[in-house]
Parts: sequence; structure tokens; C-alpha cells
Amino acid sequence: MNTELLDRAIVFAVKAHSGTERRGKGFPYIVHPMEAMEIVATITPDQELLSAAVLHDTVEDTPVTVSQLREEFGDRIASIVASESDVMPEGISEEDSWHDRKQAAIDRLAAAPLDAKIVALGDKLSNMRAIARDYAVLGDNLWNLFHAKDPSEHGWHYRGLAESLKELSGTAAYEEFVNLINQVFKR
Repeated sequence: MNTELLDRAIVFAVKAHSGTERRGKGFPYIVHPMEAMEIVATITPDQELLSAAVLHDTVEDTPVTVSQLREEFGDRIASIVASESDVMPEGISEEDSWHDRKQAAIDRLAAAPLDAKIVALGDKLSNMRAIARDYAVLGDNLWNLFHAKDPSEHGWHYRGLAESLKELSGTAAYEEFVNLINQVFKR
């Protein structure tokens, strides 16, 4: 198996996220993209999708640009990462723009090609696993860690994501995602 592309993507992501912590978790941020990559690997061995998964937060959370990813890893990977990245509106706080940004992400994901949905599922399942673990410990105090404090908003968001990703139903990752949503948001 040729993993040269993936190896380069992992090193790039580690450097891009160097010194950053997963919000409120006490561990290096890179753990999340690596978990997203592992989840994607349960669906496909496609090295470009695995690379996109490990790189998925570089544009949103670091100074890395889509152009840099395109130059370094090609158009397919750069396009998938771009489709995964939140666009922050100017002059509006993260809290005030949260609902609209999440609705835009749900809509973008619903229209995305299957490749992008696979990478998104890796990201969203990793996030949902963390939420479920933290909720088991913190209960409703968990929501104070987020920009949106209302748990019903998070339930709406994750159910919308699940609907956008339903093309992946039948995969173990999608089924785990839906089960965790139902567990945390009581349905």
C-alpha cells in the first residue's frame, strides 16, 4: 500500500495544528483530525479521502489556505477541505452567527458529493463521540463550553447533519453517529 500522500498529509496537519489544544479537552488538537481519519478508514482506503480527513480543520482553524492545500495535495483534497470549512461572516460574533453558519454547513453537506460526505462523517462522528463522553460526565453543564449554550440547538444541528449524511446509512460509522445523537439528545 502506497501511503506517501497520507504520510505527507499527517505531517502537514501535525505542523499546522502544532501547539494547539482541543477546546477544553487538555490534549493536542491533532487527536481529533487523526480520529476523523481513522473513522474514514472504516469506510474507504482512498488515500486522498484519508488525507482530506486529517487535513479537514487546517483551513478553518489554522493560517493554512485552500490554495496552499491545492498546491501541496491537489484539487480533490483542497476542494473537500474547503467544503468542510465554516465561513465566518465579518462583523458578526461566533455566537451570533452560529445558527446561520450551521444551517449553511448542513445545506452545503446535503449538496456535497459522496467523497466530501465521507470525510464530513469522520469529522462529525469524532465530534459526537466527544460530546457523548463529555455529556456523560458533565451533563447539561457541557453546553456552557460552546458558543451556542442551548442543547436543543446542538440537537437540531446534529440531526440536520445526520439527514445530510443519510447517503452513508448502513455504514458502521453512520449508525454510530445516529445512535450517539439519539443518546445525547434523547430520542
